[in-house]
Amino acid sequence: MNIVFTPSARRHFLEVLEYIRRDDPKAARRFRDKAKSVLSRLADFPESGRAIPEFLGLPHREVIVRSYRFFYRIVDQTVWIVAVWHSAQLPADPKN
Repeated sequence: MNIVFTPSARRHFLEVLEYIRRDDPKAARRFRDKAKSVLSRLADFPESGRAIPEFLGLPHREVIVRSYRFFYRIVDQTVWIVAVWHSAQLPADPKN
């Protein structure tokens, strides 16, 4: 399976990396590498993420990397990363 970020999810992920980088560039690299590792496993095991507790009726799942939730949806042979949220934030809707 392919792993693809939506434009808004990519933008938010890059904003998170920049936010971390301002304080600690090494921590930003570690977070980026951990996220890459976790997300790449979805290519082989796309159902490994859990259902999103706040949105159980939607066909989305999530994986957690440190304090960040990566929401995704499987469409055909693609895992679409649709949102990236800090775990302290309550997302309005992972479809956005």
